[in-house]
Amino acid sequence: MQIGDLPTPALVLDKARLLSNINRMTAKADALGVALRPHLKTAKSAAVATLATDKLRYGITVSTLKEAEYFAEHGFLDITYAVGIVPGKLDQAAALLERGVELKIITDCPEVAAAVAAHGAPFDLLAEIDCGDHRAGVQADGGDLLAIGAAMKGSANATLSGVLTHAGHSYGVDSVAEIEAIAEAERAAAVLAADRLRAMGHAITVVSAGSTPTALHMKDATGLTELRAGVYVFFDLDQQSRGVCTEEDIAVSVLASVIGHNKTAGKILLDSGGLALSKDIGANAFRPEVGYGEVCDPETAEPLGGLYVSSVSQEHGHVKVADPAAYDRLPVGSKVRILPNHACMTAAAYDRYHVLDGDAVAETWDRVNGW
Repeated sequence: MQIGDLPTPALVLDKARLLSNINRMTAKADALGVALRPHLKTAKSAAVATLATDKLRYGITVSTLKEAEYFAEHGFLDITYAVGIVPGKLDQAAALLERGVELKIITDCPEVAAAVAAHGAPFDLLAEIDCGDHRAGVQADGGDLLAIGAAMKGSANATLSGVLTHAGHSYGVDSVAEIEAIAEAERAAAVLAADRLRAMGHAITVVSAGSTPTALHMKDATGLTELRAGVYVFFDLDQQSRGVCTEEDIAVSVLASVIGHNKTAGKILLDSGGLALSKDIGANAFRPEVGYGEVCDPETAEPLGGLYVSSVSQEHGHVKVADPAAYDRLPVGSKVRILPNHACMTAAAYDRYHVLDGDAVAETWDRVNGW
């Protein structure tokens, strides 16, 4: 099948770009002397996971227990569930342990740590550290970290085995020097937290850090055991706008059809709107012109003369037209590919990837959605 034969909207994955991106991150982790634990919240696909883990050489990271169950069914048994656990989900997590999954769960709450300690299942718990992102996590030098450690001291079965942090604030800068500084602060916070818990008597074996920008630009991983990153497998305009990748690295795109010309309003209409692209406009912080995605040639994925999805409604993508020649270039019924702002959000609308191998759609890969 050729790409033009696909019904639209369709999620398209360029296999060559995917492999190049995976090889780049794998080489970086190897050079730093740490394990790589790919975050599959981006791809949510066993086929991608097989490539990203170098055929199970590495464990994986997930963002939902449904993902953990899906990947366990596909033979991935070393899993970190990197979203704060709550007591109401402990039985579901324990069921994964009973299936042979080496599941690690996380918390930044001493009360939850106490519930984990009292549950009875042999959980591996990681303390979540805030290294500057301020989304979640305790301070590496604060009292709550020690309270988590104290809550776990008396557990008969559960173990406080590590710390985990995420430098999400690296997405807020667009220079390598700034990313490098954040990467070092991320590393230092994780190592400090691990050392403090070791001083309490906990055998800390996991010191986990990582975001795509900091993992790729980290200079020193001393004290870390692993890097976690996810969006690097696909990349997107958000990463490109910050200088983390080039447009030629972006492996995932949305195939769309031109469904109308509204010449009075000066726009081309596509059949891919907010539901097909998402309403994430993260790239706009540094590239405000890209709107909801960049419009590209369907065969080559080369940008089409500065055309962007400038606004969206539920099923319509609106492409502002400055040069009327665009109407002739993109007649009604023709197709385009759209590079996404945020690959994770865009891919979430679909249940499969149409995988390009060279010029042909060679395979279809499934993905898991939901919670």
